[in-house]
Parts: sequence; structure tokens; C-alpha cells
Amino acid sequence: MVNDKVTNILIVGVGGQGTILASRILSYLAREAGHDVKVSEIHGMAQRGGSVVTQVRMGKKVYSPLIAEGQADIILAFERLEAIRWMHYLKKGGTMIISDQVIEPVPVIMGLQKYPDSIVDRIRRKVLDTIALDALTIARNLGNDKASNVVLMGVLARKMGFPKEKCIKALEEKVPPKFLELNKQAFEEGWKIEV
Repeated sequence: MVNDKVTNILIVGVGGQGTILASRILSYLAREAGHDVKVSEIHGMAQRGGSVVTQVRMGKKVYSPLIAEGQADIILAFERLEAIRWMHYLKKGGTMIISDQVIEPVPVIMGLQKYPDSIVDRIRRKVLDTIALDALTIARNLGNDKASNVVLMGVLARKMGFPKEKCIKALEEKVPPKFLELNKQAFEEGWKIEV
């Protein structure tokens, strides 16, 4: 049953990390649960390693796809720097789920800036409900770095209380068949993480 509350999920990462697929899986799950869903995708220079931001809003009736600053219930961050960059969108008492991965932006690669230290610790000091995991290593151990997005989806789906069997169905609908078994394994690994 869907209540009147709108739930706001901000998915942030870097081009090529699979944030768009993650938002499509989440949208599918929300629709299957009876929610009205609105999605907004921003692909800022995604092919060159720039930020990719997806806003997913779900509830009984959702009128706008955009999440206002300070209104995200959950931020799912595929990379540390993106987590802190978008943290101001999180509402008080919200949840941060972070892949503890570093992807250096161009100014850092060029030596013009330094990648910030202790990002996850800084976030934890401000956000009590912070879940940080090394999704990249989990995916790498399964045989494909690109499955880290679905590891994170396992954590998010469990945190949000979606039934596991519905999540598997969402993967079957949204993941290309040749990658399905790998992604099911990645999802299971994320699902196991204590939230």
C-alpha cells in the first residue's frame, strides 16, 4: 500500500558508473509497489567523467521530478567526492549510502587541485545514518567492476524495504540478459550488507 508521503532519492556518480541503470531499476521497483514515480536525469559531461545526477521521487502522487535542496531522504553516491558534493540535498535525518571509491576529476589529474581527504569521515560526522562500503571491490571479486552499481542497489533496496523477489524481477526486466547472472550476484552481495 502506498501512503501519501513522497520519498526522494538522489543518485549521484560519475559518467560510466551505471547511475542511470540504477535509477531505472529503482523506478521499476517503485512502480511495481504502486507508487507514482517521477525521474530527472542530468548527464553533465558524463562521457568525460563528469557528474551524473538522477532524481527519483515516488509516492501516491508526485507532481515534479525535481528534489529541492535539503529534501532528499536518501542519497546513493557511487563515488566519495560526489557524495560530499551533493550532501546539501540530504534532509535532516536522511541516509547516505556511499561507495567508498575514488575517481579523480580532471583538475586533480592535472595536478591543479588535491582530492579531499577523509570524505567519508566528514560525512559521518554530519549524517548519523551513513552506510559506506567498497562496492567496487565487491563487484571486482565477482568478475566485473561495472556491477558495483547493482551492489549499491542491493543496499538501497534492502534499506527501503523492497521485497527481494521484486528486486530480482526488476533486474530481469532492466539488465541485458548476458549480464543478468552477474548482476543478480552483485545485488545479493549488496543485500547482505547490514543497513
